[in-house]
Amino acid sequence: QVQLDASGGGLVQAGGSLRLSCAASGRTFSNYNMGWFRQVPGKEREFVAARSWKSGSTKSADSVKGRFTMSRDNVKDTVYLQMNSLKPEDTAVYYCAAQVSGAWGAVEKTRYAYWGQGTQVTVSS
Repeated sequence: QVQLDASGGGLVQAGGSLRLSCAASGRTFSNYNMGWFRQVPGKEREFVAARSWKSGSTKSADSVKGRFTMSRDNVKDTVYLQMNSLKPEDTAVYYCAAQVSGAWGAVEKTRYAYWGQGTQVTVSS
């Protein structure tokens, strides 16, 4: 029912910043809890951050706390991931996703049914 389009990835120096966008289209009322995940080839897709549609509360993985900030623009039907103080270990394909089960902020991939195509983030040292 929801199509997600992730964009904004690119190449950045360590310590730099990047903002990812995830635009939603299709049958959406902008009422999904949203999350960001990332994946490195050969590794499991891991939770990065999530935001509650209802409250606007956010949570993030320990590895990115204090550096990544998630936000949402319901008018534009877009969620963002502001990434600051980037590290080479942040290099991955980043995916946005819409949660369909469980309480907001779930870290399990199975809680999310709608996924963006992913956008590559590469951080050089």
